[in-house]
Amino acid sequence: MEKKLIVQALVKVVCGIVLLGLLLFVPAGTLNYWQGLFFMAILFIPMIVAGFVMMFKCPELLKKRLNVKEEQSEQRTVILLSGLMFIAAFLVAGLNFRFGWLILPDWVTYLFTVVFLIAYLLYAEVLRENEYLSRTVEVQENQKVVDTGLYGVVRHPMYMTTLLLFLSMPLVLGSLFSFVIMLVYIPIISKRIHNEEQVLAEGLAGYREYMDKVKYQVIPFIW
Repeated sequence: MEKKLIVQALVKVVCGIVLLGLLLFVPAGTLNYWQGLFFMAILFIPMIVAGFVMMFKCPELLKKRLNVKEEQSEQRTVILLSGLMFIAAFLVAGLNFRFGWLILPDWVTYLFTVVFLIAYLLYAEVLRENEYLSRTVEVQENQKVVDTGLYGVVRHPMYMTTLLLFLSMPLVLGSLFSFVIMLVYIPIISKRIHNEEQVLAEGLAGYREYMDKVKYQVIPFIW
């Protein structure tokens, strides 16, 4: 196991915890924002567990997941927009708690915690099914089309799971306003998918046939 990979993963997690904590609790004006603490727990505990599993069982996949350097200029724009969306949504969630603009009832937090955790499990299944899964849009050496499991249902199950994850996040945090901000993710991933499928259709053998076989991109019978 590479020491560099371990350090890189730990640094990313620690930075993520610190950054998210600042985005939530500074605008909230308190650490007693229980939905914020709860959300950080259900976000980072499974993330750390999954990271350790990948580190020992599939370090190459972990390397790919840690790599965020996009070659495609269009994808760099997508990443920038996604980052701004997250910053805005988390800041608004904290402010919403602080000023009590529109606090959703606790049952909403609990309900969408279940949705969030189910999406996390689906995310893990996607990682298990596709060893070529990268955070960047690229065609890898010796890459093959994966068309089984969730990939036999939609062409981009990773985006299906992230859509569930991201739209449930603000509801776990109790903020309807943040949920509205997170809806921006839909056109963002639509743009990403359009570019990604162009790259895959041009560079990955069999992908055009796969597109004909599996009709839906993200949501069965809808999208």
